[in-house]
Amino acid sequence: MGVAGRVGHMWLKRVALCVVVLLGATVLTGPATAQSTPRHSQPTTHTQPTTHTQPTTHTQPTRHIRYVQWTSRADWRSGARDGTVAGHGSIRIGRPAGVIRYHDPYGNGGRRSYDVGRWISPWTAARFGLDELIASWSTDTPRGTWIGVEARGRNRAGVTSSWDVLGRWASHDSRFHRMSLGTQPDDLARVAVDTLMTRHANRLVRWQLRLTLFRRSGSDFSPTVRSIGAMVSRLPDASSVPRSTPGAARGVSLRVPHLSQMVHQGEYPQWDNGGEAWCSPTSTSMVLRYWHRGPTARQLAWVNDAYAHPAVDYAARSTYDYRYEGTGNWPFSAAYAARFHLDAFVTRLRSLREAERFISAGIPLVASIAFGPGELTGSPISSSAGHLLVITGFTNRGNVIVNDPAAATASQVRRVYRRGQFENAWIPATGGVVYVIHPTYQRLPPHHGHHNW
Repeated sequence: MGVAGRVGHMWLKRVALCVVVLLGATVLTGPATAQSTPRHSQPTTHTQPTTHTQPTTHTQPTRHIRYVQWTSRADWRSGARDGTVAGHGSIRIGRPAGVIRYHDPYGNGGRRSYDVGRWISPWTAARFGLDELIASWSTDTPRGTWIGVEARGRNRAGVTSSWDVLGRWASHDSRFHRMSLGTQPDDLARVAVDTLMTRHANRLVRWQLRLTLFRRSGSDFSPTVRSIGAMVSRLPDASSVPRSTPGAARGVSLRVPHLSQMVHQGEYPQWDNGGEAWCSPTSTSMVLRYWHRGPTARQLAWVNDAYAHPAVDYAARSTYDYRYEGTGNWPFSAAYAARFHLDAFVTRLRSLREAERFISAGIPLVASIAFGPGELTGSPISSSAGHLLVITGFTNRGNVIVNDPAAATASQVRRVYRRGQFENAWIPATGGVVYVIHPTYQRLPPHHGHHNW
């Protein structure tokens, strides 16, 4: 995936998925379109490797993060519905609110008519004044159906932003092509691929999501949305963090299957050509295998029989963002995992101490990182402007055990990274972004009042 690097609040937009440096040669995958330029103008810069060998005792700036989700019948009824009906744990189109004509910019047909239903969340408070929002959703989208997710906010002066589209999503791509919609700037916020971002003077103290469900006119099928939520955050401006003290997960290692993205080099150029570009679908596929979930043999039938691990090809196709031209859209990856009757969402963690709670609960995490040369000892790649891997455990000394899909083969995927180095490749670089993927029977760990999951 091409995640963003970050120096303080200087986020880099995902620059061509999984940008890596291999043996000193920079490899960029994907075209340099307007959607693949930096989120801000400056890249992450480092003058020397950052290592922290001792935990700090100094008070650290507060990392404001909160995750809110709507999923129960009562939750759905708490919002405003127009053309939708709330069932037991889901919402779908009822008597449509109207009909629209939609032209898929990446399809071959003309405009098609769709019935529409909408749901708008209640206004939700973010007293700390959020500056970023990332949505997540879980939905079934039969052919001929899709959903759109939007967000807006209100600042302390009472000014309300426009609705900004965070994604148009369907699990299929035969007649509809999932996509992000670009920056959509207004006076309060803009969108960087999948993340609503505000200017500092316009931090939002309240926010809303709008969910729109679409089905081909005349059809009885409907999207069925099981959950929708968002992570909102305001993080301190820091280019490094002190190493956290190891916690209860020391010595715990989850048996997550090993998969390499590199064995897929050159596969399906229309979905970003495999290899360096497929860290997100490969990492997501490893976690799905851990939970014994994933596509069926029938669903995989289109994949070339000569390709190893066809579930990775399937995941790449199923998460590909046709506007962004890559497989690194965070919410799309979570929505793909949720197709397999899993709860999946994107959030941020404050340190590896929080990650340890998930490992202790038996839940591996897909983490988004970025690092420069010499900053992540033992990595199969020398640097990356954006990469995803799976946190699978911790050594007795508290170092991080990962499945790093950038390894050349599956047998080389397991790696151990120094705790301080990993936290500095993760927390300052992406704000601690993770995909949390788990079956509903596997309870999440206690959040101890922090409410970021």
